[in-house]
Amino acid sequence: MHPHELALDIAARVHDAVVPHLGTSEARVKVGDAPGGDATLAIDEVAETVVEARAAAEGDIAFYSEDRGLVRFGTPRAILVIDPVDGTRPAAAGLESCCVSIAVVPADEAATLGDVSFGIVHELKTGQRFIAERGAGTRVEAADGTAMPVSLSANTDLDALFWTAGLRGRPSLPMTVVLEELVDRSGMRGGYFDLGSATFNITRIVSGQLDAYVDVGRRVLDEFPETEPAFLAVGDGNVCTNFPYDVAAAALILSEAGGVITHADGRSLATHPAVGSGRAEGLAVLAAASPELHALLLEAVDRGMTHLGSWFAAQRGV
Repeated sequence: MHPHELALDIAARVHDAVVPHLGTSEARVKVGDAPGGDATLAIDEVAETVVEARAAAEGDIAFYSEDRGLVRFGTPRAILVIDPVDGTRPAAAGLESCCVSIAVVPADEAATLGDVSFGIVHELKTGQRFIAERGAGTRVEAADGTAMPVSLSANTDLDALFWTAGLRGRPSLPMTVVLEELVDRSGMRGGYFDLGSATFNITRIVSGQLDAYVDVGRRVLDEFPETEPAFLAVGDGNVCTNFPYDVAAAALILSEAGGVITHADGRSLATHPAVGSGRAEGLAVLAAASPELHALLLEAVDRGMTHLGSWFAAQRGV
C-alpha cells in the first residue's frame, strides 16, 4: 500500500478503535510516560497498539509516534509521523477536540517538516477528516465522505479575534504575560478558547471556526532560559511543549489550504526536524488564516515577549 493510503487506513483504524473509549473513566488512567515527557493515558495505549499492529502487518515502513518513538519494520519506504491521540485529555473527557494526526516523510530520520508530503487529521469523535498532499491542496470530508468547504477567515481585527493558544504543560504566569494583550483585546468582541489539541486548533482555522492558533511556549523557554525551572515543575520534570508529531500533518493541511504557519518568532518551519521528541525537536508555532493576520499576531507576540523581559527585570529589581 502506498504510504499516503496507509496513513489514511491507520487513521481510520485508530478512529474505530478509540471511539468506544471516549469519555470513559478507564480512558483517564495513566499507564506510562511518553519520550517527550507527556503522560500516557490508557486511551493513548489503545491507539498506539493499533498503529503498531497495522504498521507491522504492512512491513517495510517506519513510524514515529508520541509514545513508541521510532519503530522500523523491514526496509522502510517512508516514516509516518504519528500522534495517535492528539488531545488525550479531551478524548478521555469525551470532548470533540481530539484527533489522530499522521504525516508522511521520506525514510530518513533527518527529514524535516518541509519534507512532509502528505497529512491526515482524522477527528476521533466526529469522524471528520482534513487531508492534504503537498502541491495538491487540502480537502475536508465529513464522516460519510461528503465534501466540506475549506473556509479561511478574512478577519484581521485583533479586537475581534477568535483564537486559541497552547498552554498545557507551560508555566501559566509567563505565558499569560506574553499573551496578555491578545487575551484582553479579544475579550469582548472576540474569544479565546483552550481546546487541548494542537491539531484540532490548527484545523479549526481551515474550517473557519477560528482565526488563529498561538503557541509561545518554546519561544519563551529559548529566549528566557530562566523559565526552565518553571517548565520542569509544571511538566513533572520535563519540558513539555509541542513536538513535530503535534503539528506535522496540520501544518501541511493549513498551508495547502492557504493559511500561514511558522515558528512563533516568524521563522519558516521547513527546516525543523520532523522526527523526534527530544529537547532539540520541541517547537512553538504561530498559525493564522492569512498572511495579514499572521503579521499582526507576530507583532503582538513580539510585544508580549518584550513585556515579559520587562516583567522579569522588575522581579529582579533591575
